[in-house]
Formats: sequence, structure tokens, C-alpha cells
Amino acid sequence: MSMDINIPDVALVFEGGGMRASYTAGFAVMLLENGLNFPKAYGISAGASHAVNYLSRDAARTKASFVDLVNDPQFGGWRSFLRGEGYFNAHHLYEGIICERRFPDEPMGFDFATFAANPADCHIEAFDRENGETIAWTKADMLTPFDAGVRVRASSTMPIFMPPTPVEGRIFMDGGMGSSWGVCLDAALADGFQRLVVVRTQERAYRKKEMGAAAQVAFRALFRKHPLVAENTIERWRHYNQLLDRIDALEAEGRAFVFAPERMDITNRETDFATLQATYERGYNQANREHERLTRWLQS
Repeated sequence: MSMDINIPDVALVFEGGGMRASYTAGFAVMLLENGLNFPKAYGISAGASHAVNYLSRDAARTKASFVDLVNDPQFGGWRSFLRGEGYFNAHHLYEGIICERRFPDEPMGFDFATFAANPADCHIEAFDRENGETIAWTKADMLTPFDAGVRVRASSTMPIFMPPTPVEGRIFMDGGMGSSWGVCLDAALADGFQRLVVVRTQERAYRKKEMGAAAQVAFRALFRKHPLVAENTIERWRHYNQLLDRIDALEAEGRAFVFAPERMDITNRETDFATLQATYERGYNQANREHERLTRWLQS
């Protein structure tokens, strides 16, 4: 499979969304199967996994990361949560599996050599829980499999459900709480891209609702030692909805191609294999139906 960049002027932007990314994995696989090579992939949280998997050119791992993974005995669950490893066993799922270098014998093995050799770059973000700063990493920060795994984990560290991730002396949590609010729109525009393919994990009309008063009180109490985590999570709905409005406007201008699920039936914490497999298949089928529309847009 050629790694030559054949879409040089368009950014590929993946939204986060936990296990809802099983749906958008189908879109990423469609891109790989059709040899659509973008110069830079952006992602936050689950979108960060898509970004690095896309650069490794590995369709099997792209799907397995959000479907087959739940069959791993060390995947997680409430026992893992009570042991302090997280509902999703983060260290195993990111640094552990990536550094075992099981490619190509198992679908979860990470092909770091292809990732490193790919001329395309990536951009992922995480949230510093102490000072609220959004930190961005590119391939220049990922010189080893561990470097890549720990940074994707940091970007994906869901509050409550996963323990915070240390990277070079700083403690990070889910990039969705940072200044991009879940979609690296501004980062791609700041890099000079005038056109973007935006891969969403919610239906097109979806807008986030404000957290209820009781839940806000509980969240502030839970994160009383890290108030920026609480405040950014509570306020995220407002910024996220404004971001979606901006994406819609770019699409109306012809500057964005938006892939959004026709129907999203699962939460970001879904762990049933059959459900995730069915979700992936719906996303893959929709992606193939939209391939022609994407081709026309890219050629316009």
C-alpha cells in the first residue's frame, strides 16, 4: 500500500467519543482501503487512536481498537475499576499492547515502523489537570512505541473511568476538556488547511445538553482537588455546541466534508462485542455509500 500523500491540501479531523468510535472506525477503514492519504490526521480522545492507527495504515487494528479489543481478558470492567486500573484498563490498552509489538500476528499489534515511516503527520491533544493547559503532540513527540501509546492514552483519559496519565512529569486527562473541546478544528485551520474532512461520532443534529445541577455539585465534589477538571467538564456543552455550529458553517461554505453517523445507538462506554461489531458494520457501510460523495468533494 502506497504511503504517498495524494490529498495534499486537506486535513483529516477525527472527533472523540469513546466506544462510539467503533462507528467511525468504519470510515477510517474505508479511507485506508481506497488509498486516500491525507497529509495530517488530527484527533482527540478516541479520535487520537484513529489518528495514529490511520498513520500506521492498519485497517485491521483500526477496527479492532474499538471492537475486538473488548474480548481481551485485560480490557477492563468494574473489577479493573475497583483495582484502580480504570473501567478501561488504560495502561494495558495503550502502552502495554503497543509496546508488545505483536504485529502482524494479532490485530491489536501496532505497526510502529509504518507509523514512523509514513510521510503524513498527526496532531493529538490532552488536558493538563493542574493548570488547564491544552498540550498538543505530533509525530515529533512519538519517537518510540511507548511515546505514542502514552500520549494517545493521555488524550483518551476519561474522567472517573480512567486514572490520570503522567507524561514527562505532568498529569493529563481527556483532551475533550481542553481548548479544542473534542474536535481539533482550530488546530487544523492554524496549520494552514483551508479544507477539512471532519469525522464525527454523533448524529448530525446532535447537540450536548447542560449538566444537571445535582450532577454539577457531585462533579465539583469529586474533583475538588482539581477544580479545572470539574469546571471544564461542566462548561464543555456550551463550547462544544458552538464548535459544531462552526463545523456546519464550514460545510455550508464547501470547506468541510462532514461524516456523521446516520444513527448512533451506543454510549461512549459500550463494552458488548456484538453491539460494537454491529455498530462498526453500520459505520463501514455508510462510509462506503458516502465514498463517491467524498470523492466528488475532494475533486471540487
